[in-house]
Amino acid sequence: MKTVKLTKEATADLLKTLLKRSPSQYGEYENIVAGILEDVRTRGDEALFEYTARFDKAQITQENFRVTEEEIEEAYARTESSLVDVIRKALVNIRAFHEKQKTNSWFTSSSDGIMLGQKVMPLERVGVYVPGGKAVYPSSVLMNIVPAKVAGVDQIIMTTPPGPDGRVNPSTLVAAHEAGVDVVYKVGGAQAIGALAYGTQSVPKVDKIVGPGNIFVALAKKAVYGLVSIDSIAGPSEILVLADKTANPRYVAADLLSQAEHDEMASAILITTSPELAARVETEIEGFLKTLSRHEIIRKSLDNFGYILLADNMDEAIDAVNAIASEHLEIVTANPFEDMMRVRNAGAIFLGEYSSEPLGDYFAGPNHVLPTNGTARYFSALCVDDFIKKSSIVYYSRPALKEIHQDIIRFAENEQLTAHANSIAVRFEGEVTVKEPVTEQLQGEEPR
Repeated sequence: MKTVKLTKEATADLLKTLLKRSPSQYGEYENIVAGILEDVRTRGDEALFEYTARFDKAQITQENFRVTEEEIEEAYARTESSLVDVIRKALVNIRAFHEKQKTNSWFTSSSDGIMLGQKVMPLERVGVYVPGGKAVYPSSVLMNIVPAKVAGVDQIIMTTPPGPDGRVNPSTLVAAHEAGVDVVYKVGGAQAIGALAYGTQSVPKVDKIVGPGNIFVALAKKAVYGLVSIDSIAGPSEILVLADKTANPRYVAADLLSQAEHDEMASAILITTSPELAARVETEIEGFLKTLSRHEIIRKSLDNFGYILLADNMDEAIDAVNAIASEHLEIVTANPFEDMMRVRNAGAIFLGEYSSEPLGDYFAGPNHVLPTNGTARYFSALCVDDFIKKSSIVYYSRPALKEIHQDIIRFAENEQLTAHANSIAVRFEGEVTVKEPVTEQLQGEEPR
């Protein structure tokens, strides 16, 4: 890891480095993705099966494209019962947390004949993308399906690439079934995003696509945004630990490595006011690297995007925290709750030395689908609101409209939208009204 004195210039340089990991920086792949999407749009299932044979080495046909009840039963048999129990325990926490996010329709009325409101409705159909191959994350299956289910989405469709044997990873299927998925199709990559966005002979078009994936999946989601909604264009994982001299260096080191092991593009940053802690954390990291199975990936991640930033004081440190806007933020200080109140930008915040980031990944309940690459400045964690839409409700009686109809006409004529004005005026034709002239004279300007 690089140890750097924290300055505004150092923070700016770090942000430039981190942004290089954004999927938006990989334009050379966009033409490939565009070609795959167009092929799926025009040829449908035929294209899906060809790409699955090419990329996943699996022979998928109309007969085995959709996961069957028998395959789900087989997945339970192939999954350790202890893991099934853990999935069910985690589901209780995840569902309970997201139930608290539900919002209801509301209406207000007044005695003069006006009723206003907001109608909240779930999306009709949502697609959940789940990576395959070596990336098997049943926890992400839960995090993407549960909020959609709580929101009341009518149909949840999952796509995931099969193995060469044509089967889906069993723990992925178990997690999906436990969470309440409606149908699972064996297809991955950009072609799966195309199927969900355009619809094929087998896969119905969805309203929104959520779920993580590789660079091709991310660019495909970016390309179809507007035709359908998406959750985000996710970048590599990242963790930022804010710590002072009271922190346990062994815990801090372990937590930094928990994200660095995701891939070589992952980012792990420590911001501390204690040079002594920084040195001890580096020592602990070297010790852990001798025993961890993914040490080669971790080493490359830390070499590329691992930083220790030394701050003069906590004010300076928190300013840097807000500028970086990390996906995961751990606050391990003498007063973590007090320091948390000064943080504006973070995807998820973990307080104290026993609230390590993996707790949020798997079990606590809040969603672990979080904004990356600094987008925590304006994006939030995946939640129930991502699976609903809101319609405004307007009702005016004739007397209520008559009271203000001249104001609306005045507004419309000022914008030179005469049809807008006429839409109001025709409702009061023949009635005597006094209309003040519209003038473009500015306040304080002498008349010409």
